[in-house]
Amino acid sequence: MVATTFAADTPLAVTELVAKNGIAGNWLWWNFLFGSMLTVFFFARLWRRAGILTDVEFVEVRYSGKPASFLRGFKALYLGLFVNTVIIGWVNVAMVSILTGFFGVSEEIVRYYVFGAMLIVAIYSALSGLWGVAVTDAFQFAIAMVGTIVLAIVVVNLPDINGISGLKEKLPEWVFKFTPVVGAEKELAYGGVLALSVSSFIAYIFVQWWASWYPGAEPGGGGYVAQRMMSAKDEKHSLLATLWFTIAHYCIRPWPWIIVGLATLVLYPELGLDDKKLGYIYAMRDYLPAGLKGLLIAAFFAAYMSTIATHLNWGTSYVINDFYRRFVKRDGSEKHYVFVARLVTLIVMVVSVLITLIIKTISGAWQFIIEASAGLGLVLILRWYWWRINAWSEIVAMIAPLFGYAYIKFFTKITFPETLFYIVGFTTASWLLATFITKPVDREHLVNFYRRVHPGGIGWKKIAKGIRDVNPDSGYIYLFLDWISGIVLVYMSLFGIGKIVLGEYLIGIVYLLIGLIAGLVIYWDLSKRGWEKAIR
Repeated sequence: MVATTFAADTPLAVTELVAKNGIAGNWLWWNFLFGSMLTVFFFARLWRRAGILTDVEFVEVRYSGKPASFLRGFKALYLGLFVNTVIIGWVNVAMVSILTGFFGVSEEIVRYYVFGAMLIVAIYSALSGLWGVAVTDAFQFAIAMVGTIVLAIVVVNLPDINGISGLKEKLPEWVFKFTPVVGAEKELAYGGVLALSVSSFIAYIFVQWWASWYPGAEPGGGGYVAQRMMSAKDEKHSLLATLWFTIAHYCIRPWPWIIVGLATLVLYPELGLDDKKLGYIYAMRDYLPAGLKGLLIAAFFAAYMSTIATHLNWGTSYVINDFYRRFVKRDGSEKHYVFVARLVTLIVMVVSVLITLIIKTISGAWQFIIEASAGLGLVLILRWYWWRINAWSEIVAMIAPLFGYAYIKFFTKITFPETLFYIVGFTTASWLLATFITKPVDREHLVNFYRRVHPGGIGWKKIAKGIRDVNPDSGYIYLFLDWISGIVLVYMSLFGIGKIVLGEYLIGIVYLLIGLIAGLVIYWDLSKRGWEKAIR
């Protein structure tokens, strides 16, 4: 999971955030922790219990009738061929930019190397399937992390930097603040700590993480994260794997990138606003000896290949399992489906190459995705815990944000993230209306789903009546306690590691101790109630 979300351009994006608004700039993605930890305790076990191959397949497990069939087929092609290949294309463009800046050669030449790496990934992904992708991801992640840690150590010890103490002397105090300033009139003021108005703070911290769909941080889990949860050995492994992913993703991985990002402010003060992220590449190029340069290039290719492998496998699983096998050929042998899957993997690769040649740059892509899916997240969460949600709820929740987004962009002057309040409100009203004016899912289908997943809770009380052969989930108060404790665990660990890295050992140890206490609360709960009760 954590290898997949480490793309080649991720360190560059973090460098740009740090260069513009200091360490606090990372709250633009740190806020997703709330949703990630919700997935750990409320959804990881349910995904594993569903016993399916892809999260799109879940559509027909949860809903019934023609609307469910349409939604499954549409999502399979939309996510597998369109969204997926655009993401791969963007990752390719980023890798081309990295190599071009590093070697100083033309993009046309570099593209051959990137496409060659992509072909290698497509071949081993097609031959090995998810197992091979997972194993190579783990190996590639280790290489990528070692490389970025080595770069951080080398750069911070340069004579121009002179260690962490020298870095602090050369940069203003605001750069090292961990939290944004709330109540400021202007957001993202260049040359200062991340400043958020009260409304922007509320949008980021209390709305975005549950309302919007975003790759790798889907509300309720989903995408390649759900794919990993569903492939886990059992429910316990699913929960622990997702918990470890969340800790590694937020606490461990970012600090080498942040340190290099801070150093680039000293090393390359002449870089303009739009070029700040290139400081990371220039630091590799200008200050690493020959052997370590090779290691860093290998690290970036490892990060690139782990992301591409997952996206090729993930997109192919949608096309085969949720479209071809469901609507085209339903009676084929497993050998036939494996053969077609390998062909589709290569086709997805070719389409991605063509899109790469079209894409020049994607500015604000993350913002567009968040706004164009605002409000969908609530349906993705509630479909597990409220029987009345149906296929039309999800269909409308996918379409409504696009209309809301278009209206706000063309007819108002409202800016992100305040746009979330309006789009989420419009989307929520739309899907609720669609839910109550359309028929609910067939009761027999709901009973089968309840028996299969047994989510429990007040939202299933009407369906659960009379079903005595299922022991539904309980202990939601404890799950909320685990969720809050998990949030404290990760944020305190994140800040503690950061303070220690920056030489503030006492406060760093205090943060880590608070995180440890939160972790012990989770361990105490799961141990006291027993794993069987805690996860079921």
